[in-house]
Amino acid sequence: MARSSSSSFGSQSASMWPWLAWAAVILVADQVTKTLILENYRLGDSTFITSFFNIVRAHNTGAAFSFLSDAGGWQRWLFTGIGAVATIFIVWQLRAHPGQKLFCFSLASILGGAIGNVVDRLMHGYVVDFLDFHVRGWHFPAFNVADSAITLGAVCLILDELLRVRRER
Repeated sequence: MARSSSSSFGSQSASMWPWLAWAAVILVADQVTKTLILENYRLGDSTFITSFFNIVRAHNTGAAFSFLSDAGGWQRWLFTGIGAVATIFIVWQLRAHPGQKLFCFSLASILGGAIGNVVDRLMHGYVVDFLDFHVRGWHFPAFNVADSAITLGAVCLILDELLRVRRER
């Protein structure tokens, strides 16, 4: 996590707006792709693309890897609440550290993805997944643009922390 920065809270030298714009780009790309899937596929439909990749329509009422997907419905509100709290925390961090580029890129990627999945939960009661990678009959759980952005953000956040620790040595 970001520690000290040359940019102070509310500093005029760096702005959080580019990071919020990046989150918005992710959100729009996520929602556009999910809308295309909802309009052109029925649940369970699949299109072969390559020997290791299909486009599918899947619904996930749980979290990552369908965690709690059979929990009876309460998980929709739990994950929506977690997404709302994460949004507030991330915006606070973006405002506090706008000059830390990798840190903010990471958080903005997570923010755009988290909001995209919260929108799905609120609109549909499930998250629309459609990217299906597979090998020899084994399928990785289907995912979407939001999930990809969250994963990218998490990887970059770890990288940012490793680089920060290395700089402090």
